[in-house]
Amino acid sequence: MNTSTTIAAIATAPGMGAVSLIRVSGADACEIVASIFRGRPQDKWKARSQHFGRIVDSAGVPVDDVLMTWFPGPASFTGEDTVEIAGHGGVVVTKRILELVLEAGAVPAEPGEFSQRAFFNGRMDLTQAEAIMDLISASTDLAARAAQEQLSGRLGSELEEIRQKVIALLAHL
Repeated sequence: MNTSTTIAAIATAPGMGAVSLIRVSGADACEIVASIFRGRPQDKWKARSQHFGRIVDSAGVPVDDVLMTWFPGPASFTGEDTVEIAGHGGVVVTKRILELVLEAGAVPAEPGEFSQRAFFNGRMDLTQAEAIMDLISASTDLAARAAQEQLSGRLGSELEEIRQKVIALLAHL
């Protein structure tokens, strides 16, 4: 994994829906999105606030009206600057917005790469990173509750407590 690149992916399920979400994360996330977003100027973006604007292609042709949200690192999911673009949920328009983000300099995210970056940047432990996939793929309420409990960090905390006890025991030996 190259953490110096800025990654992007569609974060919502494929298909038709009212809203789709494209996530962009990395050092150049703001500049990449600002190059295709027409609305509030980048120097006026407020963290964790939605900004209405329009995504345009390189010729200035409108692609979609969107809500854009900036999450500055390290206080974002990945620990990096992250921008989310919420647009209309059509397959064609969502794919086109992602294409524009990639043309502007991002690279396609690998499956699980956002969570992987969150782990590497200390935003979650390994048990929490694994719990995200468990939660996404849960097919029962019980499985979803178990994944949510693991995601809350309880398992990681219990493992850390055991680890500290083992270290203390080894020190005494």
